[in-house]
Amino acid sequence: MEARYLTVEEAAAYLNTGVRFVRRLIAERRIAFHKAGVHVRLALTDLESFMQAGRVEPITRASVRRDLGRAA
Repeated sequence: MEARYLTVEEAAAYLNTGVRFVRRLIAERRIAFHKAGVHVRLALTDLESFMQAGRVEPITRASVRRDLGRAA
């Protein structure tokens, strides 16, 4: 499979965020990136991994009961 790399602007559009947010992720080293000289590129797979890491599961009755059982 061929890796696809995006510019910061393309990554921001892909994540539906601002360029400033993507640049902050890069500056804080919260997302993997590649440097080619002065150019920064982000792999599409790294963007997907970043988004999956922030995934929050919905609340279900079973999870509420489980969480309440821990509190008691």
